[in-house]
Amino acid sequence: MLIVLTLLFAVAFVAPLIFRKLGRSTFYILAAVPAAGFIWLIATFGSYTNANQKALDGAPNAPPSEVFAWVPGLQLELAFRMDTLAAVLCILILGVGALVLFYCARYFKADDPDIGPFGAQLLAFTGAMFGLVTADDLILMYIFWELTSVLSYLLIGYARHRLSARRSALQALIVTTFGGLAMLVGILMIGQTAGTYRISEILAEASSLMAYGQIIDIAILLMLVGAISKSALVPFHFWLPAAMAAPTPVSAYLHAAAMVKAGIYLVALLAPGFSSTDYWHPVVLGLGLLTMLVGGWQALRQHDLKLILAYGTVSQLGFLTLVVGLGSQEAALAGLGLLLAHGFFKATLFLVVGIIDHQSGTRDIRELSHLYRKAPKLFVVALIGAASMAGLPPLLGFVAKESVYEAFIHREEASGWVGGLLLAGIVVGSILTFAYSARFIWGGFAAKPGLAAIEFKPVPWAFLAAPAILAVATVLFGLWPVPVENAVEPYAGLFPLDTVVTHLALWHGLTPALGLTAITLAAGVALFLLRTPVAAFQAKIHFIPEADRIYRGIIGVLDEVAIWVTGRTQRGSLVFYLCVILIVAIVTPLSAVVLMDAPLPESLVWFDTPAQAIAGLIVVAGALGAIRANKRFMAVLMVSVTGYGLAFIFAIQGAPDLALTQMLVETISLVAIVLALRSLPARLWLRTPGRFKLLRAVIGAAFGLTMIVIAMTAMAARTADPVSLALPKLAYEDGGGRNIVNVILVDIRAWDTFGEISVLALAATGVASLIFIRGRGDQRPPSVDAVASGSVGRGYEMVAHSDREAAALATARKFAVVPRDAWLVAGRTLAPERRSIIFEVITRLLFHSVMIFSVYLLLAGHNLPGGGFAGGLLAGIALTIRYLAGGRVELAEATPVSAGLLLGVGLAAAALTAVVPLFLGGQVFQSAIIEFSLPVFGDHKFVTSTIFDIGVYLVVVGLVLDVLRSFGSEIDERTEERTSRGRKASELHAPATIEEEVSK
Repeated sequence: MLIVLTLLFAVAFVAPLIFRKLGRSTFYILAAVPAAGFIWLIATFGSYTNANQKALDGAPNAPPSEVFAWVPGLQLELAFRMDTLAAVLCILILGVGALVLFYCARYFKADDPDIGPFGAQLLAFTGAMFGLVTADDLILMYIFWELTSVLSYLLIGYARHRLSARRSALQALIVTTFGGLAMLVGILMIGQTAGTYRISEILAEASSLMAYGQIIDIAILLMLVGAISKSALVPFHFWLPAAMAAPTPVSAYLHAAAMVKAGIYLVALLAPGFSSTDYWHPVVLGLGLLTMLVGGWQALRQHDLKLILAYGTVSQLGFLTLVVGLGSQEAALAGLGLLLAHGFFKATLFLVVGIIDHQSGTRDIRELSHLYRKAPKLFVVALIGAASMAGLPPLLGFVAKESVYEAFIHREEASGWVGGLLLAGIVVGSILTFAYSARFIWGGFAAKPGLAAIEFKPVPWAFLAAPAILAVATVLFGLWPVPVENAVEPYAGLFPLDTVVTHLALWHGLTPALGLTAITLAAGVALFLLRTPVAAFQAKIHFIPEADRIYRGIIGVLDEVAIWVTGRTQRGSLVFYLCVILIVAIVTPLSAVVLMDAPLPESLVWFDTPAQAIAGLIVVAGALGAIRANKRFMAVLMVSVTGYGLAFIFAIQGAPDLALTQMLVETISLVAIVLALRSLPARLWLRTPGRFKLLRAVIGAAFGLTMIVIAMTAMAARTADPVSLALPKLAYEDGGGRNIVNVILVDIRAWDTFGEISVLALAATGVASLIFIRGRGDQRPPSVDAVASGSVGRGYEMVAHSDREAAALATARKFAVVPRDAWLVAGRTLAPERRSIIFEVITRLLFHSVMIFSVYLLLAGHNLPGGGFAGGLLAGIALTIRYLAGGRVELAEATPVSAGLLLGVGLAAAALTAVVPLFLGGQVFQSAIIEFSLPVFGDHKFVTSTIFDIGVYLVVVGLVLDVLRSFGSEIDERTEERTSRGRKASELHAPATIEEEVSK
């Protein structure tokens, strides 16, 4: 299982690169991945059915399972389990997925520039669905559940240039994410009540969990909210027809065979243990029946072939939910049979619609005519799919629907009028299904009076193969349903034994179910023949508001409320924002201190040493200086004084790591802010800051005093020994290092650090996106010689006010182009008046030493002060020196590597240390200590968490490089462009000299 899952995501990851080489033929390679998984599934299918029988005998984990520890303290595991239900779903996920990917190779144009990301997303969606149905941990299942929502958003919005596609994608994301969040609450309630998140264990203990009463009822109800939103049941059904803005292969896979089946899977998963909860039958049976009727009724109104199938899918999803949620052995058998049948015939029909649209250019049934003559093979395939959807023999759809009728007839006999009402509703829904199935065939292929035969290109077999294979499967398993019954029977065995046992069979004899089928077919034919008066009747009752319109109205109200709230809170005043933040930060913790009667220390120590007092005074002086400063540069400089003072306190308190990191961070921050200040006015205040001065002073002082009180109460409230006392031993014995801070960062708390460097990468990307309009600014400027000549031509051509200045500039030009010490090119890229010879000399002396020392800090950080963060900051300072010495061209010469590449490689290296231990039988981010001896150098010890530290180093360097290119190089270039335009404008309007007049 894990190999298949890993392979699906791995190939999806590299798919865009393959598309660049092979074009749309890459879809064949992508199709081979789920096809291989499908072959593996069929070859091992018997083991899952046998294992399910063992599960019935009291072994909840009998089906094949793979479990890896993830976060043991939170009871989180990477647990996967393949039982019968998961295997049946995987038939659709892998089998139909492979056919759809194969189909895409002829559906998309060869020169489509977006098929690379599309193919990767579609294959990744296959992996997400496979992970969802095989996950044996509720939290893990939820992660895959939300991943399908995100990927479906990307796939539906494939045509991002179209507003309808973007809007539909966002609508689907909002609806399914809303349901997913409700489901998450239910998951947490069940997990905390059961004491485990393992699905197999929860289902095995379902009877004992039912004793908790209302809490389990509500938890199951919340999980059902997630199911009905994902499977597009009323009232969430409107998102699925809107999602038809997606390419047809997406509709065939996500909305017929895979994504919408996730909700059906969840209902089927919970039904054996929790179908007797209080809210189960009203939600599952009531909404399922209502959805079946609403979807079928709406399908009769559509003129787009794809929308006919979309509303038909809504109807069938309601039908499936109704059947698998009934909670009986008969219904479970029929439900999974119908699940497979629906996946086969609905995927077939969507793929047929894609061929019609591709070959004729339209899906409108008012324009299509005589297509059965133009494409007879396509017509036969479509007819098989539609007949199976309508429930005609001898197809799998008929076999499954007969079993459903049998199950609900027996339900009606046992439960009276409620069962009768359900059975009547199913019959009416099936009549509607027959009618819109006939409408699909008539609308797409029939000869219509007054319409000429539409132009239609021949359909190659490679294009028709995928729907044809699915049609053959529909016929084969209709005539021979035994394999389907054998596949789903172990799941049905999880329910209590029914008094009447039914089977999936083509012929049950002259039964009441066959009579209902005859009524269905007769009434369906009549409803289709009366389509004109039915359409007129539907037009008359169109005043009922549609769900999509209600959704848009709700979103509109939310937008209005958001605008109202934003207009009164986001006033564009920094003073207002700070006041709100600080007041909340004062009131909330102080209220807790007062209400909880928090203790205060019995004695106060103002400082331990005179050096500490001096450092404190420096910090206070810097803060006061920042308040009194009237220019931005001075304010920033004073704030930096407070930072350096804090670093000094860390140093004298015996925390060299913190002191070093604080000093480096302060230095980088100071440079970045000073560079950004070039785009801001020099003065700090653009208006008189006298208003509310006293109030602001009171709030600021109160905030400072509040933080002091909180710190004092926190120290006084301690009753247990600090956890830090155990850290030295833990760091050395488990982390293999003596530097406690670094070992904590890269080993003990590696998850936290990974999150932090991810935030750094996001911050760098955000900074770059705010500054750069096109690209990230990683492109290299012209060669040094070209820039030099250009600089001589631009930067040195400043108006000389005297012959002495002209002579000085000429001498500087000559000096600038001397090709010496090429690694520092400032002499050929900066105008003389911008150069600092002293700074260049310092750069020549320090740059290489600082870079080497940064690498030393990286490698030595596990046992000595340093580490990847400090080393990366120091390397960033070295690059800053190069930039300050030679400008943007010097920075480009110093860093030929992309900042984005550094960030990506750094995150990848850190992620590698998380994943690799799993394949070696360890835990996520588990470190290994490797001891070895070398001649001359002696004994050594290497800890694999150093690789994680290297990733941190690269991410920090990438962040600094992004900041330098954003606030430094880009602003430099824009300034030069403005100066050049101004100079050209002045030359254009300058008066002619005496020599020019004479020459004229």
